[in-house]
Amino acid sequence: MKKLLVTMLLVAATATSAHAGLKVIGRGDAMRLDPSSFPPTMKANYEIVRVKCVKCHTLERTIVAIQTGVAPISGQPFDRSATKAYGIKMLRKPDSNMNKAEVKASVDLMNYLLSESEK
Repeated sequence: MKKLLVTMLLVAATATSAHAGLKVIGRGDAMRLDPSSFPPTMKANYEIVRVKCVKCHTLERTIVAIQTGVAPISGQPFDRSATKAYGIKMLRKPDSNMNKAEVKASVDLMNYLLSESEK
């Protein structure tokens, strides 16, 4: 219950303070990014994230973490070192079905998005 409350508060906070660098479409479980302004490499990386990562969680979790700088479940800082740690964690999960190249692409995208959200 506590995790749900924290997540709801983070979502509510981000709903009113959108970052100019990230174009977000939808809300809740339907939340996703508009990759139209991404460089070609990041568009390809987004497709990997859009297909692979949603097997275990919604894109909302990732978007909220990027927008707020806080991981919604753990409450820990979400920065470049966190993206690397999450990448390693996903690589080690047997059910993630992600290889090293896909994890690297996902981490690269999250780092790109963190940079864009700071603009």
